[in-house]
Amino acid sequence: MGFTQQKGTEAEDRACRYLQAQGLTLVQRNYRVAGGPFRRGGEIDLIMHTPDGTLVFVEVRARAQARQGGAGASITTLKRQRLVRAAQHFLLRWRRPPACRFDVVALEGEALHWWPGAFEALG
Repeated sequence: MGFTQQKGTEAEDRACRYLQAQGLTLVQRNYRVAGGPFRRGGEIDLIMHTPDGTLVFVEVRARAQARQGGAGASITTLKRQRLVRAAQHFLLRWRRPPACRFDVVALEGEALHWWPGAFEALG
């Protein structure tokens, strides 16, 4: 495992522990959707359930420090589109999908920021 991949795994571990301490339950980790020949697929770092049954798709971002807008600012429109596509693919297994939302957990140095409902899946 490379240094960057190891740091990403550590960030996801920390985010998962934090969200579990907040009452969420892990459903799946690193859900991947392959892309076609001209577009990249998407990946969802963590998929969790809230106590009320809401399905939460979590993007984890880590930066050593909050320069250039910080970890949260690194989620581009293209990244959001890929997350939404991956979530839509994941939801195909349900006849009636549960309520869903997209959260972001940003780690900047030792600080952890959790943004429930960070963005919407539009059109």
